Amino acid sequence: MTSKQAYLVGVDVGTGSARAALVTSKGEVLQTCVKSIQTWNTQPNYYEQSSEDIWSAVCECVKNVTSGYAKEHIKGIGFDATCSLVVLDGEMQPLTVCPSSKDNQRNVILWMDHRAEEEARFINSTHHKMLNFVGGSISLEMEVPKLLWLKRNMYNEVWTKVGALFDLPDYLTFRATAADCRSICSAVCKWNYDAENRSWSEDFLQAIGLSDDLRINNWRLIGTHVSNPGAPIDGGLSEKAAQELGLNPGTAVASSMIDAHAGALALLGCEGPSGASGDKSGVTSKMAIICGTSSCHMSLTKQPVLAPGIWGPYKHAIIPNLYLNEAGQSATGVLIDYILQTHPCYERLLSEHGSNGKIYTFLNTFLDELATRQGECSVHRLTIDMHVWPDFHGNRSPLADPNLKGMISGLTMTKDVQNLALIYLALMQALAYGTRHILQVLESSGREPITSILLCGGLSKNSLFVQTHADICSVPVLLPSEPEAVLLGSAMMGAYAAGIYNSLELAATGMGGSAKVVKPDMRDSNRDYHERKYRVFQRMYLDQRGYERIMKG
Repeated sequence: MTSKQAYLVGVDVGTGSARAALVTSKGEVLQTCVKSIQTWNTQPNYYEQSSEDIWSAVCECVKNVTSGYAKEHIKGIGFDATCSLVVLDGEMQPLTVCPSSKDNQRNVILWMDHRAEEEARFINSTHHKMLNFVGGSISLEMEVPKLLWLKRNMYNEVWTKVGALFDLPDYLTFRATAADCRSICSAVCKWNYDAENRSWSEDFLQAIGLSDDLRINNWRLIGTHVSNPGAPIDGGLSEKAAQELGLNPGTAVASSMIDAHAGALALLGCEGPSGASGDKSGVTSKMAIICGTSSCHMSLTKQPVLAPGIWGPYKHAIIPNLYLNEAGQSATGVLIDYILQTHPCYERLLSEHGSNGKIYTFLNTFLDELATRQGECSVHRLTIDMHVWPDFHGNRSPLADPNLKGMISGLTMTKDVQNLALIYLALMQALAYGTRHILQVLESSGREPITSILLCGGLSKNSLFVQTHADICSVPVLLPSEPEAVLLGSAMMGAYAAGIYNSLELAATGMGGSAKVVKPDMRDSNRDYHERKYRVFQRMYLDQRGYERIMKG
């Protein structure tokens, strides 16, 4: 360890904002700052951002959290971000990705952009062996379909002018160091990089018509040097970036991670109390769920596990020599907000309570009181006639179908708070059944059973969401004492890059802290209820497929 006065900076660029934190070498978050970033959504399924706007927000946040601290005591910085695609020209300046605008500032295709549906379908039709590492089916939210879309749809105005293509986390380290270093985290998880052979798969890219374009100068456009997450980037912070960020040149900069993966690193390093209710066993017995606009379900194994509809196994993606399986739900936090905000009584509740967060707290209490009044032993029994299929924005895992739609069974014309509360509860249950579905597919594919779930993100602050996951998945849910898991994960990478810890895993356990344990309700009557409701959940998917067959033949 270095001196006691060793601080790290963690930077996280999410869907709607950039954030930074100043963190001690023990994992204590001292300062945080957040700055919103702009998103253009000028046509359906197109979401674009600006890399200059993002970097400006990052610089403002880092300057804010480090103000008043001696620069020589800030030893390292780590970056994470959404898996969005950044496009630069030959001068390494922004190059537009918007077909309806020549504004080069709009040079980032956001992760949730769904323009590349046809390209994803074409790539999947090749059945190439590299697709086995994405659950057998590439997602249109990944980068390679977006690259193919740019080639097919903006060839002259963009594709022929490209000088570099970055995953957003790697773009941030490029801006920080001027070094073209790519992280294997982004490369293997979002770019179909061959982690076993540590090389780009020329055969795969040839099969989909991209190899001739991308292999120029030893894959310079997409990365000639791919390193493990947290590894120090040669030279550290550049003179220019140091001035922009308000730090010293040469400050250690870590190879990056995707935002959810940084959160998973912090969660997997966190320990519950010893005993039956906690989980002090190794990282491979845990699942980390990062709950934001969407939810990412991460778990590590010592041996590769190929599970249908679940991404991975990705070697080295979080911790060297361990394999990551990554599942997810395309819309969780944003879906709960949508259900709330489209209900007839929303405006009244908003005027009474002041914010969505306070409305959810009110609804949780309302449901508990309603269950008591109706003589129910569990709040979950209130939805015996209300069922939700939650894929309003498609299914990421384990069905891997972006075209699935949401379903609600049990609607009435009632407009009151009780009606909203029951739909809200049924949606919470549906999201937890989706997690159970992911766990079931992993275990049926040979994965050792998950013995605990760790949660972070906005929904981890919702007691109903947390308890519902524990009850439906029949395992304890751990809530870290440090809620800023994603920022903490980035700071862990900075600590490893700075040499404060000898490995990323040691940084995770040394800075991960402790957790509160939420135990599942294992009463037989409730287990039976959830088994029946889970059967309805599965039946809703089959019914939707049946409707599709009737209508489309």
